[in-house]
Amino acid sequence: MSAAAIRLLVLALVFAAVVLAIEGGMRWYRTQRGGARAINQRLRLIASGFDRPEVLARLRRDAWGDSIELPGFLAAPGHKLDGLLRSAAFGMSPGRVLFLMLLVVAVLCVLTLFGAAALGFAIGLGTVLMAAAFAVAAGMVLPLMIIAQRADRRRKKMAEQFPVALDIFVRGLRAGHPVAAALDLLTQEMADPIGSEFGIVTDEVAYGADLRDALQNMADRCDLDDLRMFVVSLSVQNETGGNLAEILENLSKVIRDRASMVLMVRALSSEGRMTATILTALPILAFVALFLLNPIFYLQVAGDPAFSLGFGCLIGLYLIGYVSIRRLVNIKV
Repeated sequence: MSAAAIRLLVLALVFAAVVLAIEGGMRWYRTQRGGARAINQRLRLIASGFDRPEVLARLRRDAWGDSIELPGFLAAPGHKLDGLLRSAAFGMSPGRVLFLMLLVVAVLCVLTLFGAAALGFAIGLGTVLMAAAFAVAAGMVLPLMIIAQRADRRRKKMAEQFPVALDIFVRGLRAGHPVAAALDLLTQEMADPIGSEFGIVTDEVAYGADLRDALQNMADRCDLDDLRMFVVSLSVQNETGGNLAEILENLSKVIRDRASMVLMVRALSSEGRMTATILTALPILAFVALFLLNPIFYLQVAGDPAFSLGFGCLIGLYLIGYVSIRRLVNIKV
């Protein structure tokens, strides 16, 4: 075969490869664009071929988690952790999360003590206290901080979406849709997280749950006062009658005015809240990071007789400061 024929063959192959690459890219773009129309997780699951019972089961598992009974002395913190996990849509029960955290804390504590012994440090009360503090900070405090941040971010997103969802709901009622159909409209028009949350409500109602109970469950999961006012409005209207569209339109105005007030308060208190975040998070992050990078820095002073008393007082002062700062910056509107 001549050199000219080989050159033409190579050019033809390059042209064919470019055409196939462009075609594949266009097909991928069309697929992604078509998938983007499913604006929340529930619609994406339905578009993937799951039927409504499977979608409801998966969304409820993500929202509520599975249940593990907690002993009596862990009931109160378990209840608070349960609310935090639901707000973050973490999808695990508080019992399982506590078990995993305690397991990680125990493993980290044992590994730290073995590492200290391998480095030649005596295992005394100060070393045990230091290892326990590091294990609790890395295995329990930091995960809880991450979950709390995720829950706070999700609540803020839902608070921003809820007035828009109310407007869509009111327009559906004014167009003549019943309440159930207007709620189903929200599941098709609203993005996550509120779109999938309303999807859980509509599926629960479709399978026999009472509407007020389903909405109350949603309000408990999301931990939003606006949603609780929405549930109360629907309950009162259901018992006394009246123009539901007008009631919810007024509620939407109240929620927007309240949101404006909240933003004003947050702007005025932003410096204090940032200071509180730094003063509470930075010591934990710095302690864990320094212990991981240079554990000898801490272990070489852990054997001092005054270390145990001083370190215990330090932890107590940190807890007092944490509670005091949180009470100062936790402004209710």
